[in-house]
Amino acid sequence: MGIRLPDDTMPSASNHTNGQRKLEHLHIASNHEVEPEGVTTGMEEYQFIHQALPELDLAAIDLSTELFGKRLNAPLVISSMVGGIEPARQINRNLAQAARALGVAMGLGSQRCVIDRPETASTYEVRDIAPGILLFANLGAVQLNYGYGISECRRAVEIAGADALILHLNPLQEALQPEGNTNFAGLLAKIERVCRELPVPVIVKEVGSGISDNVARRLAEAGVSGIDVAGSGGTSWSEVERHRTQTEMANNIAASFASWGIPTAQSIVMARRGAPEATIIASGGIRTGLDVAKSIALGADAAGIAAPMLKAAAVSTEAVMSALQEVIEGLRLAMFCTGAANIGELKGSPLLKRRVEMV
Repeated sequence: MGIRLPDDTMPSASNHTNGQRKLEHLHIASNHEVEPEGVTTGMEEYQFIHQALPELDLAAIDLSTELFGKRLNAPLVISSMVGGIEPARQINRNLAQAARALGVAMGLGSQRCVIDRPETASTYEVRDIAPGILLFANLGAVQLNYGYGISECRRAVEIAGADALILHLNPLQEALQPEGNTNFAGLLAKIERVCRELPVPVIVKEVGSGISDNVARRLAEAGVSGIDVAGSGGTSWSEVERHRTQTEMANNIAASFASWGIPTAQSIVMARRGAPEATIIASGGIRTGLDVAKSIALGADAAGIAAPMLKAAAVSTEAVMSALQEVIEGLRLAMFCTGAANIGELKGSPLLKRRVEMV
C-alpha cells in the first residue's frame, strides 16, 4: 500500500512551499519506481566465507550494541524520512512504536517545516509513545547558509526531544529542484560551529550519493560524531526530482544522474578510512539482514533502512515490526553462519571477501 495523492491534486513544482514539496516527495517515493535499474549498493560484490562449524547456539547470539550512549537490541536505525505534513503524523508514530518495541533507533524527517511553521510540530511528536528510543533530530546542513544557526539546531533537538542531530547533505537533490537551495559554500565551518556549541552529538548524513573518504575526514576533523553514508543503490533522489520536473531539459538532466553516487558498500569503506574514530551508519539500499551483516563487517557500527519501513508504516505499526523482525532474524542467521557471537566479532570480520578474491 502506498501513500497516494490524486494526480489531479498534486501541487506543481512552481507552487513550492516546503510542505507541498514534502507531499510530492512522499507521493513519488511511495508510488513510483525510484530505484534505477542496474544501480546497486555494491553489496553483491561481497560474500561471507561460510562456517560449517560455527560453534554457536543460534538462540544465544547477541545482536545488541551501543550507539551514541544508548543500548540497542540490534544495530538498526529507521532512517529519516518524513515530517511536516499530515500523512507524516501517523507514519512517524507507527515507526516510533515499532522502534520502541524492538529496541532500535529512529531518525525524524527534515524539521525545516517545524522551524518555519511551528504548527506542524505534532507531525514529528513521538516521545510520548517512545520515550526511551535513540532518536535523531534532522535539518538540512545547507540551511545554515540560509538563515539557520545554532538556535534553529537547538530548537530542532528540543522539539523532538532528540538524543542527537542529523545535518543532511543533499547537493545533487537541491541542484535538481526548481526551488532548491544551492549555496553550499563555507558549510564546513558552520557545521564545525554546530558541533562545538550543540549539547548533543552531530551526525552528518548524505541522502543517496554517499560520503567519500576525504569528506569523512574533513567532517571528523570538524567535530562530527557520526557519519551516515547513505550511498547509492537505494532510492535515487535524482529520480524523485525527475518526476517533479516541468521541462524536457530538466527531465533529461535528472535522468542522466540516476546512477550518480558512491555505492553504499564502497562508501562504508571510504568513510571508515577517512574517519576511523567516528560512528559510521550504513544506509542507502540496505534491505536485508545480510546487507546489515555485510555493512558491519565492512566497518559500519549500525545500518539504516528507509524505503521498506516507509511502505510498512503506511499500513500499521505491526507491519513495521514485521519488516524489522525480518531484517533482525536475517542478521542473526548471517552471524550464526559466520561464527560471530556478537556485533563486536562481526565488525571487520575477515570472513567477508570480495567475490573476485574467492576465485
